[in-house]
Amino acid sequence: MKVALVTGASRGLGQALAGALVAEGWSLVIDGRDPDALHGAAAELAAASAAAGVQVRAISGDVTDGEHRQAVLQAVEHFGRLDLLVNNASLLGPSPQPALAEYPLDVLRRVYEVNTVAPLALIQLLLPVLQASGGRIVDITSDAAVEAYAGWGGYGSSKAALEALTRVLAEEMPALRVYVADPGDLRTQMHQEAFPGEDISDRPLPEVALPGLLALARDEHPSGRYQLQSYPDWAVKAGV
Repeated sequence: MKVALVTGASRGLGQALAGALVAEGWSLVIDGRDPDALHGAAAELAAASAAAGVQVRAISGDVTDGEHRQAVLQAVEHFGRLDLLVNNASLLGPSPQPALAEYPLDVLRRVYEVNTVAPLALIQLLLPVLQASGGRIVDITSDAAVEAYAGWGGYGSSKAALEALTRVLAEEMPALRVYVADPGDLRTQMHQEAFPGEDISDRPLPEVALPGLLALARDEHPSGRYQLQSYPDWAVKAGV
């Protein structure tokens, strides 16, 4: 049995990934800030997890809360192993996005707490069980981390900081596989919040990013940054 922890799994990419992992026979720990949305997502997974003979444990809470992270750790310890940690929980910040010259600093600190500090806190907490299981870390990022988009200074810079942390961690812990995964533009609630009032129906659904994510979860790719919608091109180039 393989076990994954997926944060921010109540909707969007996290929910889609949880469903795909269960279908492949993974047991899961999932979390989300909205308890109703999270337990709704868990209920949707119930039949598939029962059919696959796996378990899904849903822990509602905020990844910036130390007590919540301890509850997540206890859920992982129930399984006795952790093969995959996906830091997917993210916070966009204000909608519409303000220019940096007008960005409320208290809100910016909150964005960094969710998008940058909390993933590292989870990694630090779960590192012993990840190392014992030979697990992998996938930190979900954005093209706003590497491209300068007006109005994306808060979110984009928080993801850029997450990418830097992830790259350094990969250098410091070469025995682990540590990935930065960019799903590209997707038709999600967060993306709609980033463009209030706009029609985003031309963006693909989160499922388009799943083949690449699942490849990082199960195949032998080196640590690094991967654009998920470019799969399988990067797998072919790597000779997989």
